[in-house]
Amino acid sequence: MANTSLDIWVANPKAGAFAAVTVDFLVYPMDTLKTRIQSPNYNHLYKDAKTGAIKRNILFRGLYQGVWSVVLATVPSSGAFFTTYETAKHILILSSTHSQPISTSTPSKNPLPITHPLPLPLIHTIASSLGEMVSCAVLTPAEVLKQNAQMLDINKSVSSPLRKGATIQVLAKFRHRPWKLWSGYTALVGRNLPFTGLHFPIFEGVRGWLISVRERGKDSVGKRAVLTGVAAGVSGTVASVVTTPIDVVKTRVMLGASGEGAARKVKGTVAVGKEVLREEGVKGLFRGGALRSLWSAVGMSIYLGMYEGGRMYLEKRRRVKGEDEGRL
Repeated sequence: MANTSLDIWVANPKAGAFAAVTVDFLVYPMDTLKTRIQSPNYNHLYKDAKTGAIKRNILFRGLYQGVWSVVLATVPSSGAFFTTYETAKHILILSSTHSQPISTSTPSKNPLPITHPLPLPLIHTIASSLGEMVSCAVLTPAEVLKQNAQMLDINKSVSSPLRKGATIQVLAKFRHRPWKLWSGYTALVGRNLPFTGLHFPIFEGVRGWLISVRERGKDSVGKRAVLTGVAAGVSGTVASVVTTPIDVVKTRVMLGASGEGAARKVKGTVAVGKEVLREEGVKGLFRGGALRSLWSAVGMSIYLGMYEGGRMYLEKRRRVKGEDEGRL
């Protein structure tokens, strides 16, 4: 692994942070619509009770409410994910029995005291799962603020002409119980673990196949970024469709975290899942799935494509610098 953990964090503030912020602003309206469609009050708030017609003036209003909570959390959460993912993947690959030297005279690079026979797809799954568990601890408060801000009717919530932003209004609800900002951690991990567990093995496999097919010619930073983006879009779509039910549950849990009254009990992930299934059926567990698949494909394609381009650029710059120093 030519990139250090510092390189991975540097890639995020440069290429990664730019990509993440770009993706946040590009797909955020679709994410807001998804949250509103998945909310338990969708029919009551966004549909006319008599005609059943969608209240477009309300559904499509304030699509960027809560965006800054996500923007501010993107860099540390994505940095935590990729640092953990790349490090765990590197260690697991080096400790694999497939990576051990054939000759006993050749020193082993295994950083662990043991070896394992895990196949590469499972290594990618384990590494991405560890990355998600670390990342979700950083991201959960921002997700809770974001989803509650997306549902806030800012025109009705404050009567004063000096209206506060949606995020500030929601944050005020957690002033006396800040621990509830982590109410959706289990649900977020429950969604992201299967998502990344599916996404990254598919992503690495599709990317490897695309690179092998297009291996003729120079492997430029731009070419690798494009192939990575295509692979990320395909894998993101597949993973999104499969994990939509837990995403619906996660949305419901996080929306319930800001309920008024300190004694209000937030329902657990399993309880909310059973409630959705009982009241809305299987169809209810896939609400917003099409929108989520669309923005996941677009977002993952741009983000991972630009991340890979930034990572390769740092790696090549590091190699060139080492060669230049070697000539001196």
